[in-house]
Amino acid sequence: MKKILLAGCLLTAGWAQAQEPADALRFSFTTPGGSARVQAIGGAMGSLGGDVTATFVNPAGLAFYKTGDFIITPRYSLGRTNATYLSREEKEKRNQFTWGTTGFVIGTGGTNNVKSAAFSIAYNRAADFNNTILYRGVNNQSSYSQKFLEEIRGIKDANQVAGNYPYGSSLAFNTYWIDTVAGGSSNNFQFQSRAANLLSSGLIQQNTITTKGGIDEFALGLAVNLRNKLFIGGTIGIPVLHFEKETEFIEADATENTGNRFNYGMLKDNLTTKGVGFNIKAGLIFKPQEYWRLGFAVHSPTFYNLTDNYSATVTTDTEGYQGVQTQTSEYVAGAPSSFKYSLTTPYKLIGSISYVIREIQDVTRQRGFITADVEYINHRASSFSTDAENGNNDQATKDYLKSLNTAIDNAYKGSFNFRLGGELKFTTFMVRLGGAYYSNPYQNIHGEKGSKLNLSGGLGYRNKGFFIDLTYVHAINKDVDYAYRLENGPYYAANIKQVNGNILATMGVKF
Repeated sequence: MKKILLAGCLLTAGWAQAQEPADALRFSFTTPGGSARVQAIGGAMGSLGGDVTATFVNPAGLAFYKTGDFIITPRYSLGRTNATYLSREEKEKRNQFTWGTTGFVIGTGGTNNVKSAAFSIAYNRAADFNNTILYRGVNNQSSYSQKFLEEIRGIKDANQVAGNYPYGSSLAFNTYWIDTVAGGSSNNFQFQSRAANLLSSGLIQQNTITTKGGIDEFALGLAVNLRNKLFIGGTIGIPVLHFEKETEFIEADATENTGNRFNYGMLKDNLTTKGVGFNIKAGLIFKPQEYWRLGFAVHSPTFYNLTDNYSATVTTDTEGYQGVQTQTSEYVAGAPSSFKYSLTTPYKLIGSISYVIREIQDVTRQRGFITADVEYINHRASSFSTDAENGNNDQATKDYLKSLNTAIDNAYKGSFNFRLGGELKFTTFMVRLGGAYYSNPYQNIHGEKGSKLNLSGGLGYRNKGFFIDLTYVHAINKDVDYAYRLENGPYYAANIKQVNGNILATMGVKF
């Protein structure tokens, strides 16, 4: 269990580090957005081309344009989250409106060797973090307070415990969630948990997690068509990340006993992460024969400069012992924590194949296509680093981020993702079906499993320079969440299943 880093460890007084391995996965284990047409075929865009979405998947596909497109994509999601913790299931619902892929492509004719060229400016919703998770259960094996005890392990000075851990153990100690053991003396104290003393009768535990925000990517793409055989393109992307997380964890005495010196302990924390990144995408599409297209694309890591703002509040009710006590991190540390750092996300490799039915020079006589993508992403390649320009370059920070990167290496693995779709065209109307599967990114150290499955279908209409596409995507996402992890004790995951119905409409004109 020591392979998993305890999240939110405090190393020095006055600031906290709230990064954890789950942050690296959250910002990389995402499903690509796209126009309604692309979403209807499972997002399999790597060798197809002819859509603004190629900007974000394989920019070589832009080279199929000889004219221009402008599209907008509104999107509405209906979500349900089921969470099971210690054999108990809870449900939450959330609906929202967002914008999907929007932008334009301009294509031009060329010479004998360069048949055409195109460039694009586009926006894409690369990730959406809006969600609410609630889970609860009765735990008779461990307490959140044991995490605080592990944080102060080896410390015997009560003054250090009261002040040196202002985003964790100090709050718990000053409100008596953890306390000294009777019989100690100055600089020679031992510490105990008021809650863990009640594990024989069980602790009611509840965790509520509300997240907001997303990753909005703006990109500029350029592609060329060489002799209608080889298509080459590249993209510069600027993703803007905004993530907010509010967590409220409560553990309470499961009995009616008012004399056991513990009623409940509650930790509330707030994390806001903001920043801007940079990435490059490059790809090619080759047509060995008129009906076949082969594609390959490389996505560089995204290099983010991020800022975290973090605060925490602990409230503990020890009944007749010390009553209800509350303390916030601002009271101990003097101000909310602000921490600047860099994050590098994993690279991606995408291989693709498409078969276009009856593709001839007159594109109006095309009758459809079948297309498939295979994507590899190495989740272990995520890494955190210091932001030397903003002063967070001390040795303690370096050591912390080094241990965090080791935890990422141990927690995650490389995985393959698969996308498949097809379209049938009936003059001006089109029918589309697709699916995508994103496989487990976890090493399975403690039973972790996660996956994403999208099933999609849609309709399209194109006539006289105007087109509209409607798509429904049924998304089933499975993941795990840990309210806390212990190095020397049992801890349990909540199994999360999210079911989202996404409705997209892309409207566009050719020019």
